[in-house]
Amino acid sequence: MTENKALAPIGVFDSGLGGISVLREIYKLMPNERYYFFGDSKNAPYGTKSVAKVKALSEAIVEDFIQQKKVKAIVIACNTATSAAATYLRQKYPEIPIVGLEPAVKPAILHQTDSKVLVMATPLTLKEEKFNHLMERFADQGEIIKLPAPKLVEFVEKGELDSAELYAYLEDILAPYKGNVDSVVLGCTHFPFVKKAIQDVIGKDVAVFDGGAGAARELKHLLTQKQLLSPNQAVGEITFENSNATPGELELSQKLMNLAD
Repeated sequence: MTENKALAPIGVFDSGLGGISVLREIYKLMPNERYYFFGDSKNAPYGTKSVAKVKALSEAIVEDFIQQKKVKAIVIACNTATSAAATYLRQKYPEIPIVGLEPAVKPAILHQTDSKVLVMATPLTLKEEKFNHLMERFADQGEIIKLPAPKLVEFVEKGELDSAELYAYLEDILAPYKGNVDSVVLGCTHFPFVKKAIQDVIGKDVAVFDGGAGAARELKHLLTQKQLLSPNQAVGEITFENSNATPGELELSQKLMNLAD
């Protein structure tokens, strides 16, 4: 690969702002790369749409990344879009590394014997064949319980990370599982932004897992393999774009990127 190709940016996209939780993990690992983040907030949430619709929206974003932004790699920072479109996009664009997100069921199941794992995600992610295959793989090692939580996406999209309404919603949906599970998987990239609230409600002794760090490691591995890591020593820039391109949306993007861990 030419050095020019290695200097090209990385495209990261999500149905809204949740994928910034993944971008944060990638940036920690590779701060000298350049990034384009596209949030499709106008069409959020993806998790309540049809597979065909999510596939079409994802393809349009990827096409723009490749044709206009000239990216060297793409991260689908959305569990729903990964389930619906990742296989298709990899087949259509075999020349470009495409990393998707997978709910972190494996580390959750393996963190203790006979684990009881609660997977919080969007309805579409939980219905998709991809997730159900994942469940089947680990079915004999513990109990996996599905919990659709579509409204959490809306709270994050509004920047509500610790409101009374958010806590009331979590109390309502998590009530049956208090004291009954030992780990929670955040199966949507929006959910890490409300991890503290989830932990407050479900209990501090429950382990919480998400797939962002794993996706970051996978991206670095692919870029290394293809000799596409940026030779730049300086800190790279991040450009935020959104289909709902209001100043408030872009301001919230920056705020979520810069949140303290």
